[in-house]
Amino acid sequence: MNLLINLLSVLFVLVALLMVLVILMQRPKSEGLGAAFGGAVTENIFGAQTTNVLVKFTTWLAGIFFALTFGLSVLYAHRGTGGESAFRRELMKQQAAPATTSPAPATPQASPVSSPASSPIQASPASSPAPAAQPTATP
Repeated sequence: MNLLINLLSVLFVLVALLMVLVILMQRPKSEGLGAAFGGAVTENIFGAQTTNVLVKFTTWLAGIFFALTFGLSVLYAHRGTGGESAFRRELMKQQAAPATTSPAPATPQASPVSSPASSPIQASPASSPAPAAQPTATP
């Protein structure tokens, strides 16, 4: 998983750099940064229809860039929740430690509710009569 993330990250950086170069090579209407590479250099390399080729290439690079972004985000999210992390292992150790230190008793002990013969009979509050409310006289 880490190898795939590293490989896609390197490809992501290369696509980003290539996209920056292709965008700078495009000739804007005001001859901005595209003129820095020379007026006719891109026409000599790619032919007379350089604007169409560069726009298509930029579109493809942008699509690859967004696909790589989505793929890397899914892989990073999967790596965070899937697999055994150090934090999860530490939590499992902490949960397992109290369970092993206090073992359950070998013979079950009788509770007062489960064995009425061993405990004296007590009247429950629900069965005892409630004292009647005394009306108070007002002067």
